[in-house]
Amino acid sequence: MSGPLTPTPEFQRLISGSRVRIRGKSAFFATLLLHAEIVPSREVAAAGTDGERVYVNPEVAASLAPDVLDGLLLHEVLHAALSHTQRRGPREKKRWNRSADLIVNGMVDAAGLPTPPSSRRDEHLEKLSVEEVYTSLDGEAEGDGDEDEGDLLDGPPGDAPPKNGKPSAQAARQWQQALAQARSVEAMAGKGDDPLGMHRELMRLAPARLDWRAHLWRFLARTPVDFGGFDRRFVGRGLYLEALDDESLSALIAVDTSGSVDDQAVKALVGEVQGVLGAYPHVKATLYYADTEAYGPHELSAGSEIPPPQGGGGTDFRPVFALLDAHEPDVLIYLTDGYGDFPPVAPSVSTLWVVPPGGLEDEGFPFGEVLRLEE
Repeated sequence: MSGPLTPTPEFQRLISGSRVRIRGKSAFFATLLLHAEIVPSREVAAAGTDGERVYVNPEVAASLAPDVLDGLLLHEVLHAALSHTQRRGPREKKRWNRSADLIVNGMVDAAGLPTPPSSRRDEHLEKLSVEEVYTSLDGEAEGDGDEDEGDLLDGPPGDAPPKNGKPSAQAARQWQQALAQARSVEAMAGKGDDPLGMHRELMRLAPARLDWRAHLWRFLARTPVDFGGFDRRFVGRGLYLEALDDESLSALIAVDTSGSVDDQAVKALVGEVQGVLGAYPHVKATLYYADTEAYGPHELSAGSEIPPPQGGGGTDFRPVFALLDAHEPDVLIYLTDGYGDFPPVAPSVSTLWVVPPGGLEDEGFPFGEVLRLEE
């Protein structure tokens, strides 16, 4: 058996090009693809997933038409995001794989991408959960022993690079968070509900209610709408989506350190922002502490030491808003109780007010979106 495959520049170009194309179709699906670790493997027929990573045969990928490759990648990413590998349990593997494929192919079709010509479609069944489809297929012939086992893998292929040892339960939780973030990004794109809506498969997963961190992600993760001026010649030059994101995403974070905001609230916000940065490393964030003045800038990255707060006086939001022209962020995130002097005119930059318990009522904020920290 050969050793682990290393992604070639050509393989990376194929995957990055697919991400860019899907980004142009759907913010929801594009966000899921950004979460996916896609690695080459010649031991999969075309593609497969073990629930954590997606494995793609590089020779097959290079032979496919662009839209067919996009549909293949989205098919596997949806299997991973919906935890189809982990949820099988003791059920018969081939029937479970067929059930999951039926659902995922319906989702890929909803994204406007092709599904394999031989793929089974059923307008009623593909709206159900995979457990319900599995039950409905009871009694169908399983095929002979030489039938392909499908694309839901029990573990990584032998030529895949080593994984980080992350438990499958942790991978499932991270994909569940990715689904929540994808919904937030789609909403931010102004296109209404996510393309899967109230799909039974998502209801079966019972995703956690979006908390303020998921809302924060919505502002940090840029969408296809935001790339209206994107020069698509970059794709032909081999510049990848990751590099474009690295150039394009920025957040200005202001933390109210006036006497009315306690230190615990300050530490909570900055710590959670670091968590978002760790999950989405292409974001660049700049922190200011503020009372009647702005203290900074402090460049933030995941895991970096949080600088000690400065301030302690009154509250005036205007000094931070005066910095917008200099920083040109994609979003301003301001932690405050809301009691202070607001700018007379709303800025063009999206503003997210994160308000601790006891803060100003929503209607007291003249612009922006208000999100409240729980007790």
